[in-house]
Amino acid sequence: MKFLIDRCAGRRLADWLRQQEHDILESQERGADPGDRTLLEWAYSEQRVLVTMDKDFGKLVFHSGEPHSGVVRLPDVPAQERIALMDVILKRHEADLLSGAVITVKGARIRISRSQG
Repeated sequence: MKFLIDRCAGRRLADWLRQQEHDILESQERGADPGDRTLLEWAYSEQRVLVTMDKDFGKLVFHSGEPHSGVVRLPDVPAQERIALMDVILKRHEADLLSGAVITVKGARIRISRSQG
């Protein structure tokens, strides 16, 4: 699976996903933070699932109707828990990610949402 990892999601998560043989691009590889809308555009144009901690992507996707190829939102998830949560998401919700769902982790709850992305 192809992912774009927002700088806030962390290098450890990106490295772990690479070890799982996913195609990973870290946003920081392209320089300074270009802003949320540009990150979403990059991910969409390259058919990558965006992984972020930033809550603003929900507004872009659901309120502004920005196109996307799927988003994993991990707001308020401590760094030491991100890998375990992504492992669960990949095992249980791979088909949802492949279909462009927005997955939000809130505490122990994983919410799957659909948009017009």
